[in-house]
Amino acid sequence: MSFGFSQTIGLTEDAKISVLTVGTGNASHELYGHTGIRIKDTARGIDVVFNYGFFDFNTPYFIAKFVKGDMQYFVANQRYADFEYSYIMDNRSIYEQEIALNLEQKNALYKNLNTSLFSADKFYTYKFIDRNCTTKVIDQLNAVLGEKRITTNKPVVQTYRDILNNTYLDKDYFTKFGINLIFGTKVDKVAATLFLPLELHSVLQTATFQGKPLTTKSKTIFEARKTTFKSSLLNSPYLIISLLVLLILMRNKRLLNTYLILSGLLGVFLLAVGLYSFHQEVLWNYNALLFNPLLLILVNALRNRDAKKIITWGKINLVCVIVYLLLLVNKIDLMVFLPFIVAHFIILYRIIIKYKKEISN
Repeated sequence: MSFGFSQTIGLTEDAKISVLTVGTGNASHELYGHTGIRIKDTARGIDVVFNYGFFDFNTPYFIAKFVKGDMQYFVANQRYADFEYSYIMDNRSIYEQEIALNLEQKNALYKNLNTSLFSADKFYTYKFIDRNCTTKVIDQLNAVLGEKRITTNKPVVQTYRDILNNTYLDKDYFTKFGINLIFGTKVDKVAATLFLPLELHSVLQTATFQGKPLTTKSKTIFEARKTTFKSSLLNSPYLIISLLVLLILMRNKRLLNTYLILSGLLGVFLLAVGLYSFHQEVLWNYNALLFNPLLLILVNALRNRDAKKIITWGKINLVCVIVYLLLLVNKIDLMVFLPFIVAHFIILYRIIIKYKKEISN
């Protein structure tokens, strides 16, 4: 629910503007935290949070729109007490950083935020890196500061993929696998855009404006209770390694063909998403070199027992695996996909050698 306030009512000198940073959660849309702007003016009876993270689960074809990249998010506001309560109940940390703005800037920000509730600016097309709840807050603050004061700390050395893996995906193997699988080359660029809540929180700690700290006060409103992570074989690379080792050792043709078909179909999916989606993060996905659609042609040749085609398409797929390994050799996601790289190399090499011997005999 949004609570609108007349734009003719200005904030008082004692009004406080702060950035609220919410820690990570367990759900997929909570993995990277959340950002909001709090406006508190006790004299006016105002204490609200403007939140750019809303979306409608009832949107027709929700999943298709989200994958395509034309999903509409929107800004709304809520009573601060409700905001705080909801995240405490979810056991997610809440940090507050008061921003040093003069009265004119406070009123300009407040006016802009209120206007956005009832204008075309209410809705925006969500983009994972370029346009989200954090970047929208940064845009609003930079607009009243009159210059781009809130930006990434320089020099930028980490890539987007480095940040995602190092900070957020260190324990959950299959989430790490899925996120690294779906993202393409854009996330391997240096993280020039400040796009995650906890990174914004870190930047605000040292940001300055006109020679003074931009953040005047920082406090922890709620620190999430620590939960003990319980490792599980079912959510670890060891499960994948075990299954791939069994696949290689069993030498079962039907099982092997099924695996190659699934790998090829996964590659088709990656290419299709890249062509279908407006999300630049999923374009040019080199993971299709490993989970390669060309494996489907190889399987067809295996079924027809066409030795020459088997060798040809086996070699082509093997070259793709080698190229893929070279692309990943200095990247953080190498260890995520290394079991599959090794398995595919062994499987393809065996197939090539087997049918070369068959031809020679």
